[in-house]
Amino acid sequence: MSVDPAPPRGPDGRLLWSRSAELTGFEALMWRVEANPRMRSTVVVVEILDRAPDWDRMVAATDWASRVVPRLRERIVAPFLGAGTPFWSVDPDFDLHYHLRRLRLHDGAGERDLFELAEQVAMTPLDPSRPLWEATVVGGLPDGGAALLFKLSHVLSDGMGIAQLLAGLHSRTRAPTPDKPQPAAPAAAPLGPGRALARQAATDLALLGSAARGVLAFAATRPDRAVRDALGYIASAVRVLSPPPAAPLAVLADRSPSWRFRTLDVPFDELRAAGRAAGGSVNSAYVAALLGAFRRYSARCGDPLPPGRLMPVTMPVSVRREEHEAGGNHFAPARLSAPVGLVDPAARIADVHERVRAARAEPALESVEVVAPLLIRLPGAVVARAGGSTTGANDLQASSIPGLQGEVYLAGARIRRSYPFAPLPGCAAMIAMITHGDACCVAANLDAAAITDLDGFAEDLAAGFDEVLDLAR
Repeated sequence: MSVDPAPPRGPDGRLLWSRSAELTGFEALMWRVEANPRMRSTVVVVEILDRAPDWDRMVAATDWASRVVPRLRERIVAPFLGAGTPFWSVDPDFDLHYHLRRLRLHDGAGERDLFELAEQVAMTPLDPSRPLWEATVVGGLPDGGAALLFKLSHVLSDGMGIAQLLAGLHSRTRAPTPDKPQPAAPAAAPLGPGRALARQAATDLALLGSAARGVLAFAATRPDRAVRDALGYIASAVRVLSPPPAAPLAVLADRSPSWRFRTLDVPFDELRAAGRAAGGSVNSAYVAALLGAFRRYSARCGDPLPPGRLMPVTMPVSVRREEHEAGGNHFAPARLSAPVGLVDPAARIADVHERVRAARAEPALESVEVVAPLLIRLPGAVVARAGGSTTGANDLQASSIPGLQGEVYLAGARIRRSYPFAPLPGCAAMIAMITHGDACCVAANLDAAAITDLDGFAEDLAAGFDEVLDLAR
């Protein structure tokens, strides 16, 4: 499971990654719900390095990245008079010194200290008046090791898009690459009230036109089935947009704005073989392992679960198509009631596989993009409340991201491991997995109020994977 090749380059040498000036309706919705502090969409990718990167090379490489990918120099601009869709615009005051930082851990520090620092970095809001990313080089790890904390807003891109971005920016050699393209920095364009109004009118007309074309195409294709299909679509949209019917686990009831990180490395080949042994996939084996961890944790907390117990889970499903450029957000939330009570890991994998397949087959899987342009025109407090009520009923959000194969370097330092900590949008746990070489790097972002025994949960997470991997052994 490897990421798509690095994005292609344009004639000016820039990566063709996230070039649209407009936020999609879904991205604008993510941006607006951040009015609720518990709905912040901050992502932190922790890359473990075999040594500290050369600082001068790191500064030059980051400046180069901000020119090769202009989105890294762009900020979000609110629509004129606060109504309509936000858009991206080059920050006229872009300051690399603000976005790139370095620090050193105390003597004797280890990876636990690094991840505690990453938790604090993740919980600190990004400055919305600047481009939505920060990069911090951390020194002082054992044996001369170091790390990079790459912090960005989910509004910039989904997990697949971030993987594509890193594939285009990271080097395949430890030595410098002197012949890489050197595009000029993008220029900021002034935007007065007249241009702002014209831009907003054009955006709104495009949204209305797109919706109208969709309705006409829907009715004209099969007019004899239009009513029946419309009713079926509405029923599907209700399922897609509503929380899963499963009741949340009692031991995970509390919520807070506090994030805690735990990690685990899993052999990729064994996880894939375990999924195949049970008639599933690597993703269904992954989710089944997570469910096993939650079953064990609930029992640890004094609430053993019956075999038929389900729990609410959401999984992002990629809806990328050939016409989509690299980057951006092209996913839909697949909601399912997952079999957390099933003890047999093979039966659990098979059950998850069928439920995910049914969720992917929903006709209205992408209906969030239909309602998002309407929701973003509501007051911010209403949008934040609606977003929180939609995701707060989830116990778990689980994501799986393809990663890079082979040796990858950052300013002369080899990247040994990569852990993607995705945001907690009101749920008890957000657990993401990315492949890195022959390993699956599992990054668990846990609500400190929902999961109070963090070390116990880490043990349960390892045990949940062990029982699944035993199917391959």
